[in-house]
Amino acid sequence: MIAARRWAIPVLMVLVGVLTLLSIIIGRVTLTWDLWTAQDPLTRTILMELRLPRALLGVLVGAALGLGGAAMQGYLRNPLAEPATLGVSAMAALGAILSIFFNIAGLHPWVLPICGVLGGMAGMVALFVFAGAGASVLTLVLSGIILSALAVAGISLALSLSPSPWVAGEIVRWMLGSLTDRSFDELAIATPLIAAGAIAVLGCSRALDALTLGETGARSLGIDLNRTQWQLALGIGLMVGASTAVTGMIGFVGLIVPHLLRPLVGSRPGALLIPSAVGGAALVLAGDIVVRLLPGGSELQLAVIMSLIGAPFFFVLLHSMRRKLT
Repeated sequence: MIAARRWAIPVLMVLVGVLTLLSIIIGRVTLTWDLWTAQDPLTRTILMELRLPRALLGVLVGAALGLGGAAMQGYLRNPLAEPATLGVSAMAALGAILSIFFNIAGLHPWVLPICGVLGGMAGMVALFVFAGAGASVLTLVLSGIILSALAVAGISLALSLSPSPWVAGEIVRWMLGSLTDRSFDELAIATPLIAAGAIAVLGCSRALDALTLGETGARSLGIDLNRTQWQLALGIGLMVGASTAVTGMIGFVGLIVPHLLRPLVGSRPGALLIPSAVGGAALVLAGDIVVRLLPGGSELQLAVIMSLIGAPFFFVLLHSMRRKLT
């Protein structure tokens, strides 16, 4: 176990590096390995305008979702938790969809992602109002469920009242998260927000470890649970809100990755944070590569692939938990 912990992060980082290179090379047009020195204008355009921002965004968003999932499972002490538990992902989606619905997303490339980030931030504020000061874990989860239900209702209403088939199609396509046709604009918006959120979440590492002793045990070790709760909510809200704002709704990454890595790095929540971030980047990159390799006239949405992987994994996890309880 100790040897596995020592090598887990380096091996995962090498895997992410390899997958990033493959993500840049593989596609409808396969680039050569010497792409960095290529003088062909078409190759340079594909590299700089399509493949490179897509690969970097995959790393960034995957790391945010993986880190958020590990933090949520550690804080709630629930192996079924993931970032969507707090409803921030759905609220970010609602913000972006409203920009499409009211036809302002086309005004500037930054309008849609900014509306998504504002939706995520509004979700955090609503979460604070619903849960109240000093809320328990159960209250926080229930508040997140309420917030998700309200956001999904808003998304459904926008889809039902869409003024044209084009708008409805855009809303549906955006709900099925993807890295397709993303540029450095989305990367520039998401990077500082995800970085700030990651710093806030990583700052809770000691508190997450203390919570394995229960809330009473954590308080006896001097942990301010109220501060930890809102620091995590802020960090996860920034990461997931920014990710959803630029790629759409991509589920199951935060659920799958911590479970895959626990046998390698142990069950201590604080030690699982960074490996889960790197593992999340690897999973999203791998899924995006699979999307491009599947036959067909158009690419399958990344969220569909993640759901096809995550739903059976979720079922196996539930079955395993039920067997342990009987």
